[in-house]
Amino acid sequence: MLYVVRHARTEANAGGRLQGRLDLPLDDVGREQAAALTRLVPAPGRLVVSPARRAAETASVFGVPHEVDDRWHEMDYGDLEGVRVADVPAATWAQWRADPHFTPAGGETLAAVAARVFAACDDLLDDAAVHDVVVVTHATPVKIAMAWALGADPTVTWRSFVDQASVTRIGVRDGRPVLQSFNQLPA
Repeated sequence: MLYVVRHARTEANAGGRLQGRLDLPLDDVGREQAAALTRLVPAPGRLVVSPARRAAETASVFGVPHEVDDRWHEMDYGDLEGVRVADVPAATWAQWRADPHFTPAGGETLAAVAARVFAACDDLLDDAAVHDVVVVTHATPVKIAMAWALGADPTVTWRSFVDQASVTRIGVRDGRPVLQSFNQLPA
């Protein structure tokens, strides 16, 4: 099974800000959310983590060594890093949603994120067929992994929502990914 986990909450999440490549720690609520993940996710046979501090702090609750894979980093929002989501101009959101090759100033396209996350998922598929693989990452890569499992266009990410410290489970059947759950939260 492949468990794709969104990191727990940071101060930027609480403030409704795009954090992308900002390297922020978990806040107190985030530390509680991370601890709760162990009730929903089994001890991993393999633990893969984005290079961001918030992902590593979330992954630490599993108590096993992890490997860092840059392909699981959040989208680079460029000049929009740290901006409140509500303050991003409506025209920018419209262009971003309409064109997967749109690049915010200094940032990264959705198409580029999809290419790296699809490749990372492909690389984990065989391992996930034989033992539990846990990836701790960010909102956009979680949604891209869901699109990969469904064989869907990556633009479906704009039509989905992922909570902090949520879990998406992707099984493997006949060598192919199968979405088993999306955006599940610990009870």
